[in-house]
Amino acid sequence: MSTLKSAFAAALLAASPANAEVIGKVGVDWVGNDIVIEALEDPKVDGVTCHISYFERSLIDRLSNGNWFEDPSNASIACRQTGPISIGDIELSADGEEVFREGRSIILKSIRVRRIFDENHQTLIYLVHGRELTQGSAKMSISTVPLYNAVD
Repeated sequence: MSTLKSAFAAALLAASPANAEVIGKVGVDWVGNDIVIEALEDPKVDGVTCHISYFERSLIDRLSNGNWFEDPSNASIACRQTGPISIGDIELSADGEEVFREGRSIILKSIRVRRIFDENHQTLIYLVHGRELTQGSAKMSISTVPLYNAVD
């Protein structure tokens, strides 16, 4: 039983947004389902803020449709320069670096944001994607921030 409690506690910690701030919540239907909008400041690139939107299921929807512990993993992202850009020690590989992760179910499903640096075009690319494939298709969205006059 202790192992189950530890796994549950770990899942709850993984589900809480690190560095994200809820900016808005839009009700989409009468059962209480919402679209949530969060602001996320890149922890290693000062002056860049990403806004992520995702669907959050209501208690009524969970009770009537099942999948009690899951929210959809599709999301949208828009990133912009919100101040002078100063780049810290970021990952420069083609895989980039995970900037943010938020759990969308108790165990495996999550939304992740990765930053990839396009050196040739002096652009930061932010990719939001779900961790699992849904019906054979990964759901994703990207946003880019050009680095005009960035400070290293």
